[in-house]
Amino acid sequence: MIRLAGVGKTYDDGTVAVQSLDLDVEAGELVVLVGPSGCGKSTTLKMINRLIEPTTGSIEIDGRDVTRVDPVKLRRGIGYVIQQVGLFPHQRILTNVMTVPLLYGESKATARARAEELMALVGLDPATYADRFPHQLSGGQRQRVGVARALAADPPVLLMDEPFGAVDPIVRVRLQDEFLRLQRDLGKTVVLVTHDIDEAVKMGDRVAVFAAGGRLAQYATPAELLGRPADDFVADFVGSTRGLRRLAVTPIDPAHLEPLDGVSMGDLGAAIDVSSTLEEALAVLLRDDKAVVGVKQGAQFVGVLTPNGIHRALRASLAD
Repeated sequence: MIRLAGVGKTYDDGTVAVQSLDLDVEAGELVVLVGPSGCGKSTTLKMINRLIEPTTGSIEIDGRDVTRVDPVKLRRGIGYVIQQVGLFPHQRILTNVMTVPLLYGESKATARARAEELMALVGLDPATYADRFPHQLSGGQRQRVGVARALAADPPVLLMDEPFGAVDPIVRVRLQDEFLRLQRDLGKTVVLVTHDIDEAVKMGDRVAVFAAGGRLAQYATPAELLGRPADDFVADFVGSTRGLRRLAVTPIDPAHLEPLDGVSMGDLGAAIDVSSTLEEALAVLLRDDKAVVGVKQGAQFVGVLTPNGIHRALRASLAD
């Protein structure tokens, strides 16, 4: 869907923001660009929709060179969400969300229906919030409006620059979870920028780690990134607790379960679904102070997971 080949950006003063970047994003994939400040993440995002023009290389969306497309038309086909949201302060929330469909020439009735549908989709009841102004919403609610407005024209591509960075940690987790739910339903092609490695491994199907000078240090799945850092920079960036972070991106494997027979019911913690992660399994063990956690598929028990089983699963995921 999106392909960057040899893309670089050097400013007139000689500053290299991005150097010789090769990156591909498959249709329906959520890719996260992560790295320290000033490493070229946001510059790369802005080159995709030509808010910044690349110095070298080519950028294609669906096989079309974006440099040969009218930039205004290009941007109308790409949803764009930024940390500051960028809502029109003197327009009501419903009107803010209707903006892009109206630019496309939709009738007011169609644009209104689409806006109300999207507000409900991001968890803002139109009956309650449609007539409010941006200053009457919390930061998290304004971010939801920003996502709704970016989706209003049903773009196949969504670019997000630190979309959850301006809200408190609790709201941030809720927004992350809500967006992942939306992504599962909508299947957009998403490129998201963050400086937070925890957000990157939670959100991304793949994660691109940028180093100083706009160098791509590693591009991998979260599990591979945490299990096999490409170099010392990546290892330092993902941190010494990367083993713990791997729990959050490693699903339960039925091969590492033990049979329920022979387990004392007094040792058994609350049951979790087989689709859960090792982190969720360990959290239940610690919360309930039990020796094993039951694992279900639907209503049926399929086995139990022990601390040793969690350890074996982590080792096996690294071997894989």
